[in-house]
Amino acid sequence: MIENIQMVDLVSQYQKLKDEIDEAIFSVVSSAKFIKGPQVQSFEKNLASYLNVNYSIGCANGTDALQIALMALGLETGDEVIVPAFTYVATAEVIGLLGLKPIMVDVDPKTFNVTADVIDEAITDKTKAIVPVHLFGQSCDMEPIMKLADANNLFVIEDNAQAIGSIYKFSDGSTTKTGTIGHIGCTSFFPSKNLGCFGDGGALFTNDDELESKVRMIANHGQEKKYHHSVIGVNSRLDTIQAAVLDIKLKNLNSFSEARNLVAENYDKAFDNIDSIEIPYREPKSTHVFHQYTIKVKGGQRDQLQSYLRERSIPSMVYYPIPLYKQKAFNEYYDSMPFQNTEELCESVLSFPIHTEMKLSTQDYIIENVINFFS
Repeated sequence: MIENIQMVDLVSQYQKLKDEIDEAIFSVVSSAKFIKGPQVQSFEKNLASYLNVNYSIGCANGTDALQIALMALGLETGDEVIVPAFTYVATAEVIGLLGLKPIMVDVDPKTFNVTADVIDEAITDKTKAIVPVHLFGQSCDMEPIMKLADANNLFVIEDNAQAIGSIYKFSDGSTTKTGTIGHIGCTSFFPSKNLGCFGDGGALFTNDDELESKVRMIANHGQEKKYHHSVIGVNSRLDTIQAAVLDIKLKNLNSFSEARNLVAENYDKAFDNIDSIEIPYREPKSTHVFHQYTIKVKGGQRDQLQSYLRERSIPSMVYYPIPLYKQKAFNEYYDSMPFQNTEELCESVLSFPIHTEMKLSTQDYIIENVINFFS
């Protein structure tokens, strides 16, 4: 038995980058510029360059990023915002928090992502925005979503918390990184993310000059000039220490993605011939950065498999066990029939350990036990 298997091994990743990270942290501590230090501006600039977007604006966390994005768009109480029903709560939570109405829609059963055709059916005269979530590490099919948004004069806010570094390919052959296609992109730097800091952190991206100014103002108590508050804002900053850590990790993000893809390919080869497992589908128009390696377990065996693995010290996670519309917090926003795809995914998905420092022996042990369960 291999002990201490982790869904994400942040300790080993730190050890690999220890000297650089320690030096970066010490530099901040010795300068005592903990808030809005030069490392924040450096990271924002480098992240914008990596994403090939005009602006990157750091904030306190990914949930704040989503909230600030909605605030910057000037939406009004009661406006409808379309979100997938199969996602983490933060995507819809901030919509309700601002007095807007989250309109939940079903997702594609293969990619787990929302699609333009389903969004189209949900658009009303109250719809003002769409929040596509690039779930588990690959892009939604954004070209038709953007065409639909343009045709209906809707804003698009990309939730890119799980897919930073993923590349989307348009029909003309051009490519763009996720988070930079819509009007505003948002991400989280929660430690377990592909680009994670040592606490909480987040960022927003945009190519729009006016939106960049609004985002920065809202995130800074609504002030453009100190003690001059133009709008009601929030206090949401990316700490200097976190920016320093992220700047080091950003240089390694592509290699992180490559390492995750190697793990995913090994899983694929091992599980592709197991009838009771459906391996992750790859969206042809997107690269995959595998924030999660998520299979579908057929025949109602998901929970039994998870228990079997747990008994052998193998962690796994269900992302997500309950549709958003079945959460008590969202009762007032949903009174329709359940979404078939979302319901089936909540009952069948299972995510296996995947990270940048995963040893082949550890993965072999996981694979062996999964195969044994179905033998």
